[in-house]
Amino acid sequence: MLPQKGFPAYAYLPGRQPHPVRDPAGHSYHVGPTPVAAQASLASDAFVWGQDLFNHGYYWEAHEAWEGLWQVADRGSSERAFLKALILLSAAGVKIRENKYGAALRHAGRAAALLRQLMKVPHLSFTQVLDMPPDALADLADEATRMPAVSRPAAPGLPEPVFDFVLGSKSQCCT
Repeated sequence: MLPQKGFPAYAYLPGRQPHPVRDPAGHSYHVGPTPVAAQASLASDAFVWGQDLFNHGYYWEAHEAWEGLWQVADRGSSERAFLKALILLSAAGVKIRENKYGAALRHAGRAAALLRQLMKVPHLSFTQVLDMPPDALADLADEATRMPAVSRPAAPGLPEPVFDFVLGSKSQCCT
């Protein structure tokens, strides 16, 4: 969705690749701090970048992209809850890739609960950016942890999408 940005050199998994920002061999070492967002906008490049990363299997990196927006979102706001749900879903993706299904189930369950709460306060932009209502994403998150994708042998560091859905326009993403 942001063709001007290149994906990281690898999809980080703890203990398997250099930590992206702390290790001198990390893909984002000394890249500079991520600019602090002025507001938590779902139309921002930071949000869309997180979607791109998530959809292509860069779950740790998606979490990092959305965390800055989450930090500036108003406490108690539906935007903050929405971002937290996506961050938790990203964490579930990391845990699935690590074959830590108990942890993945906890993260996805917390994400699903937040997404279902959002349905009590309809917010059209959530459905627009997801291309589905939040409760549909909650159902998909629950299903993904009940029947996690079977890891395919892949070269270390290659991204591996583990969910059978994308966030945002399917025509703009991978499969």
